[in-house]
Amino acid sequence: MTGTHTPSMYPTLLYRDAKAAIKQLTKSFGFTQAALYESEDGTVLHAELAYGNGRVMIGSKGRVGVFAEAMRESGPVGVYVVVEDTDAHFRRAEKGGVEILMPPTDQDYGSRDYMARDLEGNVWSFGTYVPAG
Repeated sequence: MTGTHTPSMYPTLLYRDAKAAIKQLTKSFGFTQAALYESEDGTVLHAELAYGNGRVMIGSKGRVGVFAEAMRESGPVGVYVVVEDTDAHFRRAEKGGVEILMPPTDQDYGSRDYMARDLEGNVWSFGTYVPAG
């Protein structure tokens, strides 16, 4: 993982079934649930999942508000996550039944990455590449 400073970017994804997404991301990709806020009917209003020093924010599609409306027709997104051991992370995802798009592959730029698709079509890349900063 990279340093322990607080990230300044937080990808935000909305799911039709946010509870299923949280379950998959924690079980198969090793994220830790850091926060979960639900409405009285159990709709996920806001969740935060942590990995290393990064976080992704998760919510439910179909809600009201400026952000929900702007994201209403959003399609899949891609998120890159830095991992220490690409192959071990891949095995966990594969064991969890995740759709694998690319097995662990050594890249020309020195990284070892793999790609997977979550239950709602978002593409998650995991690897050792750390952008210069």
